[in-house]
Amino acid sequence: MSGGTAAAGGEGPGEVAARLTGRAVRGEPRLSGALAEVTLDDGRVVVVKRGDSDGAVAAEAAGLRWLARADTVRVPAVHGRDGRWLVIDRVASGRPSVAAADRFGRELAALHAAGAPAFGAPPPDGPRDAAIGLAPMRNVPGTDWPEWYAEHRLLPYLRRAVDEGTVRPAEAAVVEEVAARLPELAGPAEPPARLHGDLWNGNVLWGADDRVWLIDPAAHGGHRETDLAMLHLFGCPHLDRVLDAYQEAAPLADGWGDRIGLHQLFPLLVHAVLFGRGYAEQALAAARSALAG
Repeated sequence: MSGGTAAAGGEGPGEVAARLTGRAVRGEPRLSGALAEVTLDDGRVVVVKRGDSDGAVAAEAAGLRWLARADTVRVPAVHGRDGRWLVIDRVASGRPSVAAADRFGRELAALHAAGAPAFGAPPPDGPRDAAIGLAPMRNVPGTDWPEWYAEHRLLPYLRRAVDEGTVRPAEAAVVEEVAARLPELAGPAEPPARLHGDLWNGNVLWGADDRVWLIDPAAHGGHRETDLAMLHLFGCPHLDRVLDAYQEAAPLADGWGDRIGLHQLFPLLVHAVLFGRGYAEQALAAARSALAG
């Protein structure tokens, strides 16, 4: 078993992988301070991640398992977690293709249709206090999407951005107006969808098997347009093909394109909290766009 550099608690990624998989380790090249690829003695390669908190790791593991149970879009198998450590399969990388994009669109529609018990519902066995990227995220169930989205997604991050000086108090009014008008802005009511929850391009892996794989979920019950808005926010190869295939499998409500900014407002506020003023300005622009309709 390769030793590697010991982390907090005295273990390195190799020791963690050996303990959680029950296999000896051949090598463990580090990808970053918190990420390593570990080769097991049977030739399999796993990814060992060290999370920022026990809750974030528990949420990611539960989210991957919940998404996998839908048997739609592929996600890495979870081999184990322990405190702040998570061991999952490595996804062999390939190139984006039209065929994979078409399949991804259909599979994403099926994932959403697998549903959730409520808006904000965490995955089974997942904690309420979860994370989206490096930001905390509370999964508090609700029955009404506009009310839930305002209370548990928009306003907490707006308040934090104002408290930290990233959004000026006078600017907050435009986001608060969006929150107040959500019942009229949200479009037709939809049942809770099973969301990946952090579906930006970096979490969409194009595999060597010509399939799309999803990693790093912030999974919860939500509105399906939120995942699609995230794909738009940071771009995605063959996005038009993905959306066309999605629409063929599960048509979206009229006017969904006009609501993209409304659904992007949450991740933009998260980014404003994490990364500063540039994203705050984008969030304010998205809020104005949502109000303009």
